[in-house]
Amino acid sequence: MPDSGTSDGGERIPSAPLRLFASLVGGMNAAGSCWIVVLMILINVEAIGRSAFNKPIIGVIEMIEISIIGIVFLQLADSLRRGVLTRSDGLFNQLLKKNIVAGYLLAVLTYAIGAVFMGLVIWGSVPYLIDAWKNNYYIGVEGMFTAPVWPIALIIVIGVAVTMVQFIIILADYCRLLNSPD
Repeated sequence: MPDSGTSDGGERIPSAPLRLFASLVGGMNAAGSCWIVVLMILINVEAIGRSAFNKPIIGVIEMIEISIIGIVFLQLADSLRRGVLTRSDGLFNQLLKKNIVAGYLLAVLTYAIGAVFMGLVIWGSVPYLIDAWKNNYYIGVEGMFTAPVWPIALIIVIGVAVTMVQFIIILADYCRLLNSPD
């Protein structure tokens, strides 16, 4: 994956909007990591309460269910940015060794498809977010524990939108490399 810009080796320095966007992506990843720590504490407190005092915390299972979804979408763009999103690089790396232009073309195609896919996910998720907000969807059992669904739907929309922008940034980097393969 191309470097998004450092001053080392004569490579371009990222613009202020790119640095701000990188901070947003990193902040979303950090929020997801903090959320994991909170969940771990909650799970342990619930397990201790259940086994030691016969007093479980109501709603922990539902909180875990919605939290996992939120964490994934908070950390998705950072995984893509750092190049650790699950993928198979075998063909890509071999192609880069044999024909750098063909490798860059494959990267452009791959990241363009990724951006389009994220756009389709947004297209399907925004109506659900609006519906969940309007109709007050919730998860849980009424009278015991309920949590609204719209905050997680909002996190999904934001996470996918940020991931789409990250796909476009990487796509632009490969297009730039394609125009000047060294």
